[in-house]
This record gives sequence, structure tokens and C-alpha cells, in this order.
Amino acid sequence: MHKKILVTDGIAEDAKKILEAKYIVDLKKGLSPEELRKEIRDYNAIIIRSATKMTSDIIEYAENLEVIGRAGVGVDNVDVKSATKKGVVVVNAPGSNSNSVAEHALGLMFALARKIPEADYSTKAGKWEKSKFKGIEIEGKTLGIVGFGKIGYIVAKKAIGLGMKVTAYDPFTTDEKFSSLGIERANKLEDLYKVADFISIHLPKNKDTIDLFNKKEFAKMKKGVIIINSARGGIIVEKDLADAIREGQVGGAALDVFESEPCASSPLFELDRVVCTPHLGASTDEAQDRAGIMIAEQVSDVLEGKPATFAVNVPAVSSEAAEAISPFFELCDNIGGLFTGLFEGNLETIEIGYEGKIADYDTKILTNMILVKILGRYSPENVNIVNVGLIAEENGLKVKEIKSLKAKDYINLITLTGRGRESELSISGTVTGMKNRPRFVSIDKFAIDMVPSRYMAFVKYEDVPGQIGKIGTAFGKLNINIAAMHVGRKKISGEAVMGLNLDSEITDEMLKKFKKLSGFENIKVVNLV
Repeated sequence: MHKKILVTDGIAEDAKKILEAKYIVDLKKGLSPEELRKEIRDYNAIIIRSATKMTSDIIEYAENLEVIGRAGVGVDNVDVKSATKKGVVVVNAPGSNSNSVAEHALGLMFALARKIPEADYSTKAGKWEKSKFKGIEIEGKTLGIVGFGKIGYIVAKKAIGLGMKVTAYDPFTTDEKFSSLGIERANKLEDLYKVADFISIHLPKNKDTIDLFNKKEFAKMKKGVIIINSARGGIIVEKDLADAIREGQVGGAALDVFESEPCASSPLFELDRVVCTPHLGASTDEAQDRAGIMIAEQVSDVLEGKPATFAVNVPAVSSEAAEAISPFFELCDNIGGLFTGLFEGNLETIEIGYEGKIADYDTKILTNMILVKILGRYSPENVNIVNVGLIAEENGLKVKEIKSLKAKDYINLITLTGRGRESELSISGTVTGMKNRPRFVSIDKFAIDMVPSRYMAFVKYEDVPGQIGKIGTAFGKLNINIAAMHVGRKKISGEAVMGLNLDSEITDEMLKKFKKLSGFENIKVVNLV
């Protein structure tokens, strides 16, 4: 009996032909969630775009479903965890829309620079207001790109061809990638703000980027800067941007994405110096054809029992290896999360060492779990354990595994070492007890014994009497309870590091007060999620 595929949001004709050669394909657009719950029972695969939401309750009804194909890059509309629990493979089409999104970002920039939408509306209204719509040239202007992944790179390349100067910020991309285009690298966002006439955003939406561009950040930018966002909604605080435009600090904005979509109301809609489009970045014939074909081929492979090229949730690992390495999953997630919170500078190389019994197995999945935590923070791609190696390679990040079956202090030990031009950080961890609880045993080469927790803080200080008391007192005055305290040092009266497990989050304002109360400036706050 032929397997059945449901297509809910349309698909390219060539992609449809690939599927119809082997399967029964039904196109049913505009299904409500209730209708989809009923329909999904009969299908082995479903292919969707952004309009269809594959929520946990819909997936629960999918008795025969083997694969969800997202004909595009983002999988925000798929409950990947529920799919994984159900044993359903989720595949997407990374890179299929990169050029289209890059071109749209530049199109928005042109539209704003030359006031094209306003001039179009005025002219069609029977007016001829030539002097009212005087614009600016983009040649010779500086474009600041925030997020130098695949799309950011394409934008930079095209902007250079238009005669623009380009400065980009991305701490997890190597110098080689910047130098390949001969563009300026900003080591801090503030460095980019100082020079950019236009800022184009190409970041993922995550805990580190939500509300990243706010009132405080706009105030640091060059007066009159023009901002373009074709990445993800929620990265910009729309009210703050509207205020900055009214005040003249920001010269204008062009947005293809919004905090809430579909977006029917925004403070930005009231402003003349704003151009808005309804998330059209990937809406080109070419991008949709590429995405459709990529998804059709992958869905076909999965239904035939073959591995998918871009599976979001399926690592390749044997059952024997899975049993041996699965106790280290949480540890690797913790190590990667701690590293992103502590590392400063531009990351160029990552070295992951495995010591003890763990070194006898294929540890690629563990390495990838660590990389996902690191690269997922800044990459505009949807980073997962399947594609993270490719994304690291595209960003010029050198990744190396080192293995030794000889155990020293621990039965198993995992050590992450990250290096940049001027910085290096190493973190070691292991698992202990019957429940394989993760522990940090070394941070920045300081021996320590610390159980990871959601809220943590790390303080470096001179190892002299009274220091620990000062730290505890300062947190007490802030009404922050210390659940556990761990101290590591290399020698008496030398430098020491204190790791603290906290019961609640430290806000930026609290951090300022802590520094003032305690006198310690070298403190890092890390929240693991």
C-alpha cells in the first residue's frame, strides 16, 4: 500500500512531481486545527510552510506520521519536542531562502533611503511632490551587519558591490570569514554603532537576542541611523524604536518581521519614516522552489528508511553508543551554556577532550550538543545537533576532538576549551552517582566542585581573608539567597574563583549594586535554560 503525504500550504510543482512518483499526495489548504487533527491520522508525512502550526495536540493525533517537512528554514511552528517524543522526524530546508532574504533586506534599505513607498502613495493620489521625497544615496555609506551567518554574508557581499562600506559583528565567526570579503570586524556592538549609517539585523530569536535592540541601544547609535530587520520579530522593542524615530535619534526603519505575527497593530505603523512588509523575506518563486524540492527529497528519503540531510531532531547514533553516552547529554548542555556565559572575545577554535571510558565511543553527538549551545546563541540559522557542524564550518570555526582512554582523576571527563585571538577558556565536567548528576570540576583551570543550576554567578578575586564574607554580605543586602558556594584557587594568596548557585535571577540593576556594595568588578552571571 502506498504511503500518504498531506500538503497543507502548497508546494512547488517540481517538488510535487518528485513525491507523486512514489506516494499518494493530497493538497488540502486552509485546514483549521480541528480539521487538521482529524485529517492527520491517515497520513505518513505532512509538508507545511509557515501558515500551518504543528502543535503538540495535533502531533498526538498523528497515529501514522513518520515525518514533518517544513518547506523553509524556521521550525518555530513545529513542536519539535513533541515530534521527537512521538518518534516523528522533523526536516527543514536551511539555506533555501538565504539569497531571497538578503535581497529583501537590501530592497527594504533602498525603499527607505529613497522614500519609495511614500512617493508611490503620493503620486497615485494625484500629487506631484518631487521636493518632498528627496532621499539619500547608499554608495559610500557604512552598513553595519549584526549576525554574520549565511544571510549576513550574502548581504555584505551584495552591499560591497553597491559601493558600501561594511562593518559586521558576530563573536562566533572567525577573522578568516571577515577577511574573505575584506570587511571591517566590530569586536563589540558599540563599535558597530559608532560607524553604521544603516544597520541590518540577521540574528536568531533566543533568550540572548529577545529585546536586544531597545531604548538603551538606540541611544548609543549614530544619530539618524536607519535600521533594517528581516530576521525575526521580537529582537527589536517596537515601542522603543518608534520613540527613537520620533525623537530623531533613529532616522527610519524597515521591518519585515514583528513581535507578534500576523501584525495588525504596531506603534511603528503610525510613522512616515517606516517601511513594513508582512514577512516576505522568503516569498520568492526561486526560494519556494528550492525549499519545496529539498523537502520533497528528504521526506521521500525518510519514508524509505534513509537518513535525511537536514533532520532537526534525529542524531545518527547506534543503540549501544546511545546507552553509553546518554548520561552525558545534560552535562554537555550545561558545559556549552556555561561557556557562552563566561567566554569573552571572538571565538576561533573549539577543542573538546574526552577522557576515560567515554572516549571509546562515537562522541560526535556530545560534541554537537556543546556546539549547539555555543553557536545557537548568535547564529541566524536554526542550529541543531544535525546541522551544527556545517554551520561551524561555514563560520570558519575550527572544531577538534581529543580522546584518551586513560582516566586521571575521574572515570570520565569532558573538557571544553575555546580560544580566540586574545582569550581562552576551559571548562571540565563529569557525572557522578547512580543518577549521573552533572558537575563542573574545573573552570578556567581553577579546580572546583559545583553542581550546575539555573541561576549562577562567578566571581574572580584576590585570595586574602575577608573576601568570601564581602561577597556573601553583598548578595544578602540584595535579598539574593546563596544555595551553595564553591571556591577554587591555584595557590595560597593568589587569584581565586568563586562559583555560586543562586535561588533567583540577578538583574542588570542588581549586578550594578553588587559591584558597588562588594567592590568586586570581575563577576559574571550565567543563567542556564
